[in-house]
Amino acid sequence: MVAHAMVHTYELSIPILMTIWLDQFAVTPGQLGLMVSAGYALFGLGALPGGVLADVLGSRRLIAVALFGMGGSFLVLSLSPSIAGIAVALLLWGASASVYHPSGLSLVSRGVHQRGDAFAYHGMAGNFGIAFGPLATTVLLLFAGWNTVTVVLAIPALVAGAMALRIRFDESAAVADGGDARTDAVSSFDEFVSESKLLLFGPFILVFGIVMASGLYYRGVLTFLPELLSTFPMFEPIHVAGRLLEPSRYVYSALLMIGMAGQYVGGKLTKRMPTERAIGAAFTVLAVLAIVFLPAANAGLVPFLVVGAVLGFFLFVVQPLYQATVAEYTPAGTRGLSYGYTYLGVFGVGALGAAVAGNILQYSSPGMLFLVLAGIASVAAVLGTYLSLR
Repeated sequence: MVAHAMVHTYELSIPILMTIWLDQFAVTPGQLGLMVSAGYALFGLGALPGGVLADVLGSRRLIAVALFGMGGSFLVLSLSPSIAGIAVALLLWGASASVYHPSGLSLVSRGVHQRGDAFAYHGMAGNFGIAFGPLATTVLLLFAGWNTVTVVLAIPALVAGAMALRIRFDESAAVADGGDARTDAVSSFDEFVSESKLLLFGPFILVFGIVMASGLYYRGVLTFLPELLSTFPMFEPIHVAGRLLEPSRYVYSALLMIGMAGQYVGGKLTKRMPTERAIGAAFTVLAVLAIVFLPAANAGLVPFLVVGAVLGFFLFVVQPLYQATVAEYTPAGTRGLSYGYTYLGVFGVGALGAAVAGNILQYSSPGMLFLVLAGIASVAAVLGTYLSLR
């Protein structure tokens, strides 16, 4: 839970820092979106080899590597004098963070008997980081420059990494046969290919389509949301006690904090109804929310806060649902590989959402962006509904 919170603390502090980089450096939203997409892409692309390593080496070591790597990359970020240096630091962060999700979720699915509850609490910890990252970054920026802020943000991950090296536990406590869940782990390229075929030429491919759509929607709506909110008249910057406050950043953090409730409810739903049916319903709601988001913002503060809160809730209710679905559709011995493919889709393919959003905002309009997001959510809704019917 600590490691999951740290991953998303860094991930969602980046959009807040982007608002500063757009002003400080000669870069367009489209260019910055592509640059950030590269780091986010590694966040996803590295999940596949990370998943293989989780099956072979175990989760604890990889979680420690992720924590030390993320903290170190933000130290590098603090020293970056140019936009090129920032790009390098973000690539380092993406590579380091990429191994977390397959190792962490593999640990939950193989080591915890009450899997639904574990996914719920694990997801809530991630959402705490998702909300805390932008909030902490926003508050720290009131008192220091972004270079100093990134140093402060690096410290918790380094401490957590040291904790991960010391803690011990049974990683296969919930495996049905009571044996070592890694006995069937991929140990050669031929096994990797054969196990991948078993996954990708079966019903898991439909789950893979759902997680890709989820990643595109997630990244597409969140990356430029702080910048978009700052353009609304109701969130214009204000001066308080001699300091310039950006209300849009606090609203952004609040919407993400609501996602903690979504994670909890999503985890509980995994035990109360078929996850495929819940996925179809949740993504249908996300499609509708994308269509009504801008009209609600134009209608005033109260309608916007209601729609924004519902968006924050459903954006994260889907995560424990597809995490549990992956566990149901895959064998325990290659669970790391399965979650590697999952987060290749969520954060690798999903990273394109940042580039798509940046270019749509540069060459078209916010209305077009949310229309595209509605279409993406509709695809996931159709796939989830199809799986539930089959």
